[in-house]
Amino acid sequence: MIDSFKNLLSKVDADYADIRYEKKFETSIVFAGKELSKASTSSTDGYVVRVLKDGGFASGVFTKPEDAQKVMAMVVENAKLTGRNSSQPVKLAPVEVIKAVFKPELQEDPRKVSFAEKLELTRQANLIPFSHPAVATTWTVYNEEIREKCLVTTEGSEIQEELVTVSLGGRITARDGNLVQEIVVQSGGGNGFQTVRNQEQNFADRTRIAVDLLTAEPVSGGVYNCILNPGMAAVFTHEAFGHSSEADCIESRPVLRNKMQLGAKLGSEKLSITDDATIPGLVGFYRFDDEGVRVRRTELLKNGVLVGRLHSRRTAALFNEPISGHAIAEDYRYPPIIRMGTIFIEPGQDSLEEMFAMLGDGLYLLDAKGGQTASDNFTFGAQYGYLVKNGKPAGMIRDINVSGNLFQTMLNITAVGNDLEYSKRGGCGKGQMNPRSCKGAPHILAQNLVIGGK
Repeated sequence: MIDSFKNLLSKVDADYADIRYEKKFETSIVFAGKELSKASTSSTDGYVVRVLKDGGFASGVFTKPEDAQKVMAMVVENAKLTGRNSSQPVKLAPVEVIKAVFKPELQEDPRKVSFAEKLELTRQANLIPFSHPAVATTWTVYNEEIREKCLVTTEGSEIQEELVTVSLGGRITARDGNLVQEIVVQSGGGNGFQTVRNQEQNFADRTRIAVDLLTAEPVSGGVYNCILNPGMAAVFTHEAFGHSSEADCIESRPVLRNKMQLGAKLGSEKLSITDDATIPGLVGFYRFDDEGVRVRRTELLKNGVLVGRLHSRRTAALFNEPISGHAIAEDYRYPPIIRMGTIFIEPGQDSLEEMFAMLGDGLYLLDAKGGQTASDNFTFGAQYGYLVKNGKPAGMIRDINVSGNLFQTMLNITAVGNDLEYSKRGGCGKGQMNPRSCKGAPHILAQNLVIGGK
């Protein structure tokens, strides 16, 4: 296959071109309540070609090998047209030429586990919440995705990489009359099927939280000092800060781009944020992005100061900043765009007990749900929380919404815990779905968060 790609690219009249071929294998098992609503396996494959010609950059997709030359010729013409009608020619940052074959180390390859065993594992996990009479329904999903990729470029790179993602989780819904409460449960990772085994206690614990929420008090709206648990802090990091660190999200937004200048003081000196997709085993792990760039650990915020950004080759050249290896495509149907790999808040020095003592009176908020960002403002929900009195968690609270300004909130982070945790399941819907977008955080203490409630 590599030789045929090299032969195809050798005939292209372009300043640069690449071709990526992918096979994608998916397994999906879904229980809606006690009923099995989906049980499927599928495989698809296809090709993406990209061409840089006379300052124009264009891409095309095809699924039949016999269409390769026709599509490539069309993409060359589209690139020429784009270049003639663009005020700013596209340039690509230089990269090393790589020839590599990479497969992740799996503790248990899901391809060696029978579909029947996967179905039974999902069924048993789904039954656990129904042991409590207050549970009204569930939505339990097993998902497995395997991508086998091959990329060849006119610069000489030849890369084959395999990505394996497995997850088991869903939603548990409890009901008492008209009151309905929902909790998310998740497990999984990027290093094999064992990440979804032995999840009985996880499902049982999350069921207890859903049921307990039926007797929790709605939070009273106001301004509070809050401790955010790792799940809540990680979503804040991804949604409120992470997307602003993706160069393509700010390149045409002058106000935000001006705020996000390298060297700008954006947060508390306690706060440091990194994207590191090189950590093996995490759902966000990979070696090479879909442009053939070796991914690297990228510090984004260091003691509150912006020190880095996530780039494709195009934006790295545009911003005149180092490449990072963060151009990722959902699959063969798409050209890559800039995506977070594993973004997280670096752990600090404080224990959770010390943070409760610092907080005194306030709120302890756990596990995000929903939410949105608009420029540098954000709104998120918390799945549940607790009132904190004199440094001790007190009554459980529900119906919690958190809103604020990104930059003010980052300045108001006064303590960062020493208990970094990473998400077990990925996901980001920026432009394309990315099921491998991972996030992490320790507990953090933030002052003056606006809480919506009764």
